[in-house]
Amino acid sequence: MVDETPRVPGYTRHEYGERIGATARLRVGAAAAVLDGGRLLLTRRTDNGEWCLPGGAIEPGERPAEAAERETFEETGLEVRVTGLVGVYSNPDVVVVYPDGNRVQIVGMVFRAEAVGGTAGTSAEVSESRWCTSAEAAELTVIAGHRPLLPAVYAGELYFDPSAAEQPAHDQR
Repeated sequence: MVDETPRVPGYTRHEYGERIGATARLRVGAAAAVLDGGRLLLTRRTDNGEWCLPGGAIEPGERPAEAAERETFEETGLEVRVTGLVGVYSNPDVVVVYPDGNRVQIVGMVFRAEAVGGTAGTSAEVSESRWCTSAEAAELTVIAGHRPLLPAVYAGELYFDPSAAEQPAHDQR
């Protein structure tokens, strides 16, 4: 199944199918869950209009937590310091297709972070930054990879998807 819903010109789209990730490359990324009281920083992507945690690809020679801090600053102008891990996520049944044709299965790490300087704003990748309560975030179109993480973020818990452990990757005969 392919998500062909037009959002913005040159948008990022998704393909869905059982283990479709096997047809794509892996991309490792990191994101920051920055809370201010009970409000979480979410950003609206310029490439598809959906909301997400600030984050992006981990560069060679970079620690995952450093990538989360760097990406948050690059995308929003907000300086953050990572304080812990929320969780690791990936879905082999979803492939992200970028406007340039690259197809990837995301393996993402989400870190808790605190603001240490600056103000959340916009960039070439972010059209809007917003501090959201859990109820406000539930009303937004949040990217598929981040949506299941939000309850753990707001609750201050670790994220784990038990369905990932229920489906063996191979037959163990």
